[in-house]
Amino acid sequence: QVQLVESGGGLVQAGGSLRLSCAASGLTFSSYTMGWFRQAPGKEREFVAAISWTGGNTAYADSVKGRFTISRDNAKNTVYLQMNSLKPEDTAVYYCAAHFDTRITIPTPYPREYDYWGQGTQVTVSS
Repeated sequence: QVQLVESGGGLVQAGGSLRLSCAASGLTFSSYTMGWFRQAPGKEREFVAAISWTGGNTAYADSVKGRFTISRDNAKNTVYLQMNSLKPEDTAVYYCAAHFDTRITIPTPYPREYDYWGQGTQVTVSS
């Protein structure tokens, strides 16, 4: 079965950095767009970043542009989210997700289009 396992979350001070990883198994990783989403307490799940199956196309939420970088290693079936200049408002549970799509296109930001989800990893940014 498909498994997406996030890691790398934790507690960090404002201005600090974290690198999240998501290891995928049970699917042909290179056929999937991969996305990162987050959900803060009392809020809806929101798009953070996504990367196409080739790694050549990326998309970011305006709130993280210039601070977060998504990347992938198809040989390791892993997607990463490098988060720099973290702010308290970045505090949330971060989820990775997989969307089957082998087109050369901008990766989708819509959660409903993603087929598989991980369990999430908590990121807490203190002020």
